[in-house]
Amino acid sequence: NYASPLTFAPAAAAAATTTPFHIRPFSTDPTPTPLGIPYAKVTIGIPKEIFPGEKRVAGTPASIANLLKQGFKTIHVESGAGVASYFSDADYRAAGATIVSAADVYTSNVVLKLRPPTPDEAKLIENRTLISFVYPGQNDELVQQLKSQNATLFAMDLIPRTLSRGQTYDALSSQANISGYRAVLEATNEFGRFLAGQMTAAGKIPPAKVLVLGTGVAGLAAIQTAKNMGAIVRAFDVRPVTKEQVEAMGGKFLGVDFEEDGSGSGGYAKEMSKEWHAEARKMLTAQCEDVDIIITTALIPGRTAPVMVTKAMVAKMKNGSVTVDLAAVNGGNIETTVADEKYVTENGVTCLGYTDLPSRLPTTSSTLYANNISKFLLSQGPMTTKNKEFLYIDHEDEAVRGMLVLENGNMMYPPPKPPPPVKKEVKEVVVIPIDHKAPYVSGAKNASLLAATILGFGALAPNPAFSGMFTTFALSNIIGVQVVLGVSHALHSPLMAVTNAISGTTALGGMHLLANSTSASATALGATATALSTVNIVGGFIVTTKMLDMFKRPDDPPEYYHYYGIPAAGTLAGYAALSSSGAYPEIDTAAGTMAGILCIGGIGGLSSQTTARLGAASGQAGVGLALASTFGGLSPSMGSTMQIAGLMAAGGGLGHYIGHRVEPTSLPQTVAAFH
Repeated sequence: NYASPLTFAPAAAAAATTTPFHIRPFSTDPTPTPLGIPYAKVTIGIPKEIFPGEKRVAGTPASIANLLKQGFKTIHVESGAGVASYFSDADYRAAGATIVSAADVYTSNVVLKLRPPTPDEAKLIENRTLISFVYPGQNDELVQQLKSQNATLFAMDLIPRTLSRGQTYDALSSQANISGYRAVLEATNEFGRFLAGQMTAAGKIPPAKVLVLGTGVAGLAAIQTAKNMGAIVRAFDVRPVTKEQVEAMGGKFLGVDFEEDGSGSGGYAKEMSKEWHAEARKMLTAQCEDVDIIITTALIPGRTAPVMVTKAMVAKMKNGSVTVDLAAVNGGNIETTVADEKYVTENGVTCLGYTDLPSRLPTTSSTLYANNISKFLLSQGPMTTKNKEFLYIDHEDEAVRGMLVLENGNMMYPPPKPPPPVKKEVKEVVVIPIDHKAPYVSGAKNASLLAATILGFGALAPNPAFSGMFTTFALSNIIGVQVVLGVSHALHSPLMAVTNAISGTTALGGMHLLANSTSASATALGATATALSTVNIVGGFIVTTKMLDMFKRPDDPPEYYHYYGIPAAGTLAGYAALSSSGAYPEIDTAAGTMAGILCIGGIGGLSSQTTARLGAASGQAGVGLALASTFGGLSPSMGSTMQIAGLMAAGGGLGHYIGHRVEPTSLPQTVAAFH
């Protein structure tokens, strides 16, 4: 499908649209020709944005380097395209791009752009492919012009937002996130106080109160930013389902005393009833009298923005208050908003209507948009055909079909609606009578079975040693379950790392084999177990520490857990002295018991954030004491001692290397590998 607009092999392209593979002469080669055009034959162009005040660019040196890495060979970048985003022509050349003129960049097979093209820019595209923000519902003349040129057009604003993998290409969300963040900075710049409250010798400064209207991507970004800066944040949205997200970020969700759900299709809010709006106005009027900053984000693409804050409400705001309207481009949510201007009301409220907020953070916004558009380009074909390095428009791909406006001049907008959900048959509910005796009968049966099993083990036990080991086994299961059930969910990953490190005490079995076995195969297995287990012990505890470090906050008080090394070292020294004297034969058992208690404490310490690091220290001391008591109890020969020490040194060194080299994003996989 890409063949025609890219001016490559039109005959082959025509065949490809009607048959599963390209038509070829008879050949003994059974491999079919992949659909689409090889990346190596496709040129990509990235022009400079000429919209007034636009500083962003559709491609960055990093995104270009990634495209070239994936198989594209030629990428044209207009000279000066990235200057406003702080990407020089030299940066693009270093990434592998070719710097060309404005006229030449549009001769590329695929043009990646940010703003909708002007009529003159669209004319330069001719019958080639354009991927850009388009807003086809608002720019019909532009779409018709490109249609008359037989162009292929993808709109970045048409990504199906309910498609989970579509989030990778969702440029609307990535740019809205920046708008919400920047809106707080713009408000802070105009506001005459700190956002965070302070108590100083010179007096008390109250925190600012920020109200965010609309809790989509931009609204949530504004809430997070204002909260991080110390403000009291309140938020309101017609969709009650967003309440949890607001509260998770530390904001207070405001409600309306009128039952109506504003959740609409495609992830947007729907228009509400007159009765609901009347109740909302009462609530918002009261809030306007109290808050210092209002940020509004209610915007549905292609529609006039709903007015949420009237002039009368603004008139009730305090002198020095600030409003920031992110919907100014479509009329605004605040009646006093003037698009692209700063307006101060008679009562001293500063109203900001800037429509270029993402462009005020050009480096970040360009980077995110370049990732969105380049990943969408790379998904066309390989996502469904699984043929890497071949560009292909597959109508079966929901993301591609949803964003496709024109294909070789054929109108493809709007995309077909998804099929309606299949209605489930409502089965008659049969009321089952509750048997209140059942759980007691089941419990009695299980108790009887458990008792019979334990007595059976006792009857069949061949010697006291078996009975002792069975007792240890049974109690350790109960202790293990109880301890692990107390661990908080947020600490499950560190828990895995600690339990892996403690389970590295399989090294003790390896040490027994190395000290006592006369079989070559058993000795080899013991050596392997000792080395691998030591990798797990050392690496596991290092990974645990790195994971717990991720929970630390800059304002946390200092910690001195290394002081626990003093009693740990003292215990090891005392055990060594008593064991070497030979006068205390049961000292090895006592040391082993203490090691078990410390290991159990290590897992139990992960029941909360406050004791997690103490748990890690306890686990390390327990494993160390277990190794020492096993070594003391074995009293191996000098040859076995050197062998055990060498294997553990090698394993510990490897565990230390792996634990320190692993990146934070790979910690869970490392824990699994250790296991």
